[in-house]
Parts: sequence; structure tokens; C-alpha cells
Amino acid sequence: MMDLLTASASDLAAALRRREITSVDLVRAHIGHARKVNPVLNAIVKDRYEQALRDAQAADARLASEDPAELPPFLGVPCTIKESCRLDGMPLSSGLVARRHVIAEGDSTCTARLRAAGAIPLGVTNISELCMWMESNNRVYGRTNNPYDPGRIVGGSSGGEGAIVGSGASPFGLGSDIGGSIRMPAFFNGVFGHKASGGLIPGTGQYPDAHGPAKRYLCTGPLTRRAADLWPLVQTLAGPDGQDTGCQPMTLGDPYSVDWKQMQVINIEDNGVVDVSPDLRAAQAKAADAFRRAGAQVKTVRVDGLRYSLQIWSCMLHLAGGPSFSRLLGEGKRLYPGLEFLKWCVGASDHTLPAIGLAIFEKIPDLMPARTRRFAGMGLALREELTQVIGPQGIMLYPSYPAPAPRHYEPVYRMTFKWVYTAILNMMEFPATQIPLGLNAEGLPLGVQAASTHGNDHLTVAAALLLEKEFGGWTPPRLLSGKQT
Repeated sequence: MMDLLTASASDLAAALRRREITSVDLVRAHIGHARKVNPVLNAIVKDRYEQALRDAQAADARLASEDPAELPPFLGVPCTIKESCRLDGMPLSSGLVARRHVIAEGDSTCTARLRAAGAIPLGVTNISELCMWMESNNRVYGRTNNPYDPGRIVGGSSGGEGAIVGSGASPFGLGSDIGGSIRMPAFFNGVFGHKASGGLIPGTGQYPDAHGPAKRYLCTGPLTRRAADLWPLVQTLAGPDGQDTGCQPMTLGDPYSVDWKQMQVINIEDNGVVDVSPDLRAAQAKAADAFRRAGAQVKTVRVDGLRYSLQIWSCMLHLAGGPSFSRLLGEGKRLYPGLEFLKWCVGASDHTLPAIGLAIFEKIPDLMPARTRRFAGMGLALREELTQVIGPQGIMLYPSYPAPAPRHYEPVYRMTFKWVYTAILNMMEFPATQIPLGLNAEGLPLGVQAASTHGNDHLTVAAALLLEKEFGGWTPPRLLSGKQT
């Protein structure tokens, strides 16, 4: 029998349609594993286990009575949802104390599309405060821990998703990404994560939402334990909903028809500012070799504009407009970041240090408007340059982060901005897939991003399918292993 806690969602759905397993047994297996690991992880912050089992009973009734060919693709398969994406009847605080009593009324567009596809949400997962830091920690739910080493971070802001999928307690989850918030959690927790092309998947129904051009920088998408689930989930989520003004119709290719002999792979080893650890450099080199063996033309290049990733990301996002982060932190009321920092120093603030820091520094671009416009212009030029370098039939290999998962609080206390390795691709509006590449000597996940030009999501997913065959994909963590058939 297949292992219910390691199989892909697609294989589980097929087994359900063949009536080899029941949805009740499948959902119960994942709930049982979640109950085991979540006290260590703190990934699922509010469950709906009883409702999920009732949903599973309803799914089994449909599976027993309806034509399998007419059933939705993920009928009866469990999943999890990022807390900042609406799931009817569940919290929608986005990690903000002032919103801790807010309950979602209705589903976000993507949550609704997953449920229409038959998926059964087990609950909602932890995030960073207002989804704007790389560690999932807030004053509402606390901190989430890594399934490979609980002393290390899970990434943010979809960190709860990364941790619960990486632990095996959820076949896939729904996340969102404006600076790496899908890809970093996927990387740190050893799973797959896809940031779609800007405008492919609507973000309607999440909090906080983006405004103006940032609607194309903020991308909703899946985290999965198996590469096979990426494409059917992208297809399920993609397409305008009539509400997200940044979303547009796109014609998608087919990842299974990609001929690597006709492709080029651009290997970019670092951004020229933040060095990459030797184990990740070696893993990325092996990934490049795998494409070379598949027949692709592989080139290692350096793109100087990537040196300014932090400035480009911050300036382009600032010029996109929308309410200030301080206003969001105050839940519509004026917040004084300096005062909040003093309160934090004596343990009296409702906010985390990264959130307070962002509120303090967010006005800097306004003080230097010419500089802000210059870096935004450099971002547009970099987008054109990378589009030419990658080409219409190419992908780009690029580090997901310059080192495996850091220890808790290390990124904020060291004032590191290494997340720009993922963030810059949001401003490019490129599709990017985080792909696991095994574990290092410390047992921590390794990985790499495959990015491509706008609209070529199928190429980055095809890269994930190839590298999963070469490297084995997700490696279940030994610390929290718990298989059930």
C-alpha cells in the first residue's frame, strides 16, 4: 500500500477514485500525524479536524456514487491554508494582536478554488506579523519551529505551511509570496513551492492585500511535498476572478512536453553581495549538471544588476503605494514606531521587533525620492536584461537563500537581508519554483530556485520534475518521522 503521509496529493486522489483508500482514513491519518508533530512545530494554529472528518465522509459518499471521471481532481485529499488567506469560520488575524478576534466570513478566491477541487482543509497555519518578515513568529500564536531542527526557523511568511507540509502532516498547502514568503519556507522545510508569474493567480481575500502594481508582486501559490502536485494546483488556482485587478488571463504551457535538448539553463551562483554557503553552491552545481546531462545548454553567468536587489525591491514596493505598514500595524490607527520600540525593549509591546523595524524604516524612500525613482528604474532595466539573458525557452538557476535554515532570531539580530535572493524575483514578476535538493551534513534541507520569464511557469515546474528524479525531492525529517499506511 502507498504511504499516506508521503505520497503526492495527485496519487492519493487517484487512489481515492479507485476506492483503494477512503477519505476518512486519509484525513484521519494526517490529523493523527498533525497531533503528534504540531506540539513541537506550532504550525497549525487553529484546526478544524472535526469538520474535516465530516467533509471526508461527504467526499466518500460522492466517491462511492459518482462517475470517477466527473469528480473534482483533489476530492477527499486534506490540505492546509495560510492564516492570512480567508477560510470561512477560521481566524484571519495575520498575526496582529489587534485582529486576534477577527474570523473570516467566506473563503478567499484561492481557498474557494481548492475546496471546489475537492480538497479538505485541516486548519490554518502560522505566519509572521502582517506577513512581512522571514520568520513565522507573532504575538498572537507565537513561533513556529523547523521539523528538521526545532531550533531553526521555518521561514516566513508562509512558515506554518512550510513546516506542516515538510513534516508530512499535510500533502500540500496554500501560501502567498511578496518577497519569498512561499519559496523560503519551502526551502527551509525541504519541500516544493511555486511563486507564479505576476498576475496569474488572484490574491483576493487575503489580509493584508496589495495595492496598485504590487498586486502583481504579491503572488498566491502552492507548497507541496511532491513535484507532481505543482502543476495541477497551479491550474486549479490560476485565472482572473473579476476582483483582483492585477490578475489577467494567460495561456499556460505543458511541463510534461518540455524538451530539455531545446532549452538553455542560466546558472547564476550568487548576487555578488551576499555569498552562498559551500553546500548550497555544490548542490546548485549538481543541479546544473543534471540539466546538462538532460541535453540542455548550460551557461554560468553573472548579472551585475542583482547586486542592488535590496534597493530595487524596497523602492519598487514603496512606489506601488497603498496604506503604510505603520497604519496596518495600528489597525487603522496611528502608531508611533519609536514608542513601540521602547515598549518592546521592556517587553510591553504587542508587536515583534521586525515589524517595528519596518515601521521605523519604511519612510526612508520618501526622504530620498530621486534615489527611490532611480532604483525603481534599475528594477525595470534588470527585468528586461534578465528576460533577454534567460530567453523565451530558458530557465535560471538561482539560490533560494544563501544558507540552510538559520537559527531562531538570527536574521533579525544580525540585521541580515539575505531574503533578497527570493524578493528580487517578485519585482521581476517571474515565475519561480523552489526545488529541494536533499540534505546537508547537518541534516538540513538544501535547494535551489528555478525561475523563468513571465508566463513560463510550466518551465520552472518542469525543472522541478526533472530535479526531483535526480535528487529524490522531499526527504521526510527523521526527528518527526511517522509513517502510516
